[in-house]
Amino acid sequence: MVQDKTIVLGVTGSIAACKAVEIASKLTQEGARVDVVMTKAAQEFVTPLTFRSVTLRPVVTEMFDLASEFSIEHVALAEQADLVVIAPATANIIAKLAGGIADDMLTCTVLATEAAVIVAPAMNVNMYQNQVAQENIAKLKARGFTFVGPAYGRLASGAWGLGRLAEIEEILGTIRQVLGRDGDLAGRRIVISAGGTQEPIDPVRHIGNRSSGKMGYALAEAARDRGAEVVLVSAPSTLAPPVGVKVVQVQTTLQMRDAVIDAAAEADALLMAAAPADYGPATTVESKIKKEVETLTIELVRTPDILGEVKGDFIRVGFAAESENLIENAKEKLKRKNLDLIVANDITASDSGFGADTNRVILIDRSGNVESPPLLPKLEVAHKVLDKVVELLQR
Repeated sequence: MVQDKTIVLGVTGSIAACKAVEIASKLTQEGARVDVVMTKAAQEFVTPLTFRSVTLRPVVTEMFDLASEFSIEHVALAEQADLVVIAPATANIIAKLAGGIADDMLTCTVLATEAAVIVAPAMNVNMYQNQVAQENIAKLKARGFTFVGPAYGRLASGAWGLGRLAEIEEILGTIRQVLGRDGDLAGRRIVISAGGTQEPIDPVRHIGNRSSGKMGYALAEAARDRGAEVVLVSAPSTLAPPVGVKVVQVQTTLQMRDAVIDAAAEADALLMAAAPADYGPATTVESKIKKEVETLTIELVRTPDILGEVKGDFIRVGFAAESENLIENAKEKLKRKNLDLIVANDITASDSGFGADTNRVILIDRSGNVESPPLLPKLEVAHKVLDKVVELLQR
């Protein structure tokens, strides 16, 4: 969603201005054209040269700079923008925008643009909670501005409270979400499961598998970036919840089944990327089992077959993590589970098994068509899968 987009990054006078450099750098690395606009106060914290070094673009600091490509018509930047992001946004700039003041290049750009605007506040906690500041924020939200943050934490003054700039990944996630609102999955509800479920033996032990949830989380991010309403049913995971995605946390396979059935009631597609435990203890011990005997026997019983139990008129995508006979086993599962598409991968490969950041998959549809993309980052694999989902939805 970011590649080849023109993003205007407004930077205002906050100690958090240094973090805007990382935002500009990451957007540039993802293929965006980033035009930075700095207020006079922002230049007291970071130099324009710093932003120019990471974006390879001129930095706008004056409204009437004759050397600037935007000097003749100061609304030119506003017309070219696909998105305007103000990070950090001080109480001062928020107040100006709420009042319609256009006395510098940044406020002129925001007032003149038809692009979406994202605001990431950063200020003292008392300033943020001040009634006037809250009224100004409410006005901008009512006009369609998207706010991200602020976060709670230690502020530059030494106080603790709301006022820190939101985390960089949260801001970047919001940017991708806003840019993808009109994507090819806009208006669609996509339900995705992720991670490995845990079947408790006692209060401290469980039966599970090595699934990290990375593939499911990548699918959730990719679907969000393409405009979908996404529900992610997640088993325990150390991954941060994707921005703009509804996350339903579960532990056991039974809990995941119930959550998936509930979420899929109005779904357009279900992508079962999770690795539910196939067996769990017949009974759970309420107290911790002490290591007092040489051997321990635990009776295991089958857990629910989620794909077999969830019903509905939606695209069904399954995943097959196999250690042998990859294509044969995947095709058998595709037929047995009545799937529209199955994504198979070899879990014995070190570069595409559990926990890896990359994946090498084979895509097989119900017509028997087989596609084998090369080894790719899991986010790119997610888009390959969603390309197929879009095709199936269009049929």
